[in-house]
Amino acid sequence: MTTELSIAEACLDAKKASGKTYDELAEICGVTNVYLAQILLGQAQLKPATKAKLSAAMPTLSEEIMDKMANCPTRCFDSDILKEPQVYRTYEAVMHYGLAIKNIVNEKFGDGIMSAIDYYMSVKEIKGVKGERRVVITLNGKFLPFIQMNADEDTS
Repeated sequence: MTTELSIAEACLDAKKASGKTYDELAEICGVTNVYLAQILLGQAQLKPATKAKLSAAMPTLSEEIMDKMANCPTRCFDSDILKEPQVYRTYEAVMHYGLAIKNIVNEKFGDGIMSAIDYYMSVKEIKGVKGERRVVITLNGKFLPFIQMNADEDTS
């Protein structure tokens, strides 16, 4: 039986064998680097238009594995991932700045939330003013306003 973990392991092995970075694979496939990583980790569905491109870029990835990657994934995580330093620091930044971000989003857009479904994310490297390497994580989600639940509009 092929498990989600074994699919992810096969994908990461094929990525390594290809010698390509997430950025390179993402460019070939026409997706963001984070979305490409999500596909390889089994957290996003491999769409038909991307399958051929990924297959050409990672030729050691089997057709069987790619077919399984085309299934609807179970999007979840093991809570132990929060112990991993990079993940924890990102989580900590969102916790620390979360209320400020929420207040600014509400001021600019009104009462609502940022979608994590109609959403783009990318990670890139830039040089800081002192020449240091800096990480830029972009979260780009559609704004979803909360609605007033008017009784006459309830179709249930």
